[in-house]
Amino acid sequence: MKAIAFTRPLPIEAEDSLVELDLPKPELGPRDLLVNVRAVSVNPVDTKVRGARHQGSASDTTGKPRVLGWDAAGVVVDKGVAVTGFEIGDEVYYAGALDRQGSNAEYQAVDERLVGRKPKSIGFAEAAALPLTSITAWELLFDRLGIREGESGSSLLVSGAAGGVGSILVQLAHRLTGLTVIGTASRPETVEWVTQMGADYVIDHTKPLAEQIGRLHVPAVKYIASLTATARNFAQLVEVLAPQGKIGLIDDPATLDAVPLKRKAASLHWEFMFARSMWQTEDMGEQGHLLTRVAEMVDRGELRSTETLTFSPINVENLKKAHSLAESGKAIGKVTLSGF
Repeated sequence: MKAIAFTRPLPIEAEDSLVELDLPKPELGPRDLLVNVRAVSVNPVDTKVRGARHQGSASDTTGKPRVLGWDAAGVVVDKGVAVTGFEIGDEVYYAGALDRQGSNAEYQAVDERLVGRKPKSIGFAEAAALPLTSITAWELLFDRLGIREGESGSSLLVSGAAGGVGSILVQLAHRLTGLTVIGTASRPETVEWVTQMGADYVIDHTKPLAEQIGRLHVPAVKYIASLTATARNFAQLVEVLAPQGKIGLIDDPATLDAVPLKRKAASLHWEFMFARSMWQTEDMGEQGHLLTRVAEMVDRGELRSTETLTFSPINVENLKKAHSLAESGKAIGKVTLSGF
């Protein structure tokens, strides 16, 4: 099968930062699906692993090819002997597992518990934009921060709301809670995008946050989802957080001093959507269930795909373009690739 991999950490501009290979189709475990991949998207985790900056990525410096990609939509073409939830021919979407070969290949093996049925109302490329960010946003809101569906009476601040996770998180908070949603963005086009996603207010994260929030006269900021630049913004986030509030984050600060949270009896929560698959937790299947619910919301018109740009076909040249955009920090929503 055709696959695109990297063999050693290099800048994306390097000629062989990504290479095309001919690899055997994956072998299936008892609960695995074999998926013919029709579309993928690129996330920050792709660039971190390729650059050997991700925790546990030391093995990526050995020269052994590794296929990246943790977002896919495709069609089931085979299944393991213990699979019960899917049939050959089903259209599916998923993020997969960090410690297995990724989706930048014509075929991928993925545990059925991590898979949802693709939304029927959108195409493969639009669907491929959704899995990793939807799982991350859902788990951050409802599992880590402990927000209840329908909860109201306070505010949620989403720092870095125009990116992939923020674009879904704002939609979920808008649709499934009564919280006042405040997003941060700094450019006219990102402010417009975050507003379209459903934020009640958008403020500029390059300016003092407390002053801007004070002018809004909104309920207390009980929850903060910090999606990027947490270390740089942490003092300001603690300042605007209500006593007994909660901060959830997904990025990778080199260090983080949590002591200032003590005087507010506030708490810090990490979201890492690969934890369930990495540790084979008993509730791994929750990721498949929530993807199925996200698909139902998409089909009812309650959520929209955050795909903003699609390259075709899936090849080295286009994957390099997508990685460059992800590394620029200026991407809005998600970049997808369609068709081998």
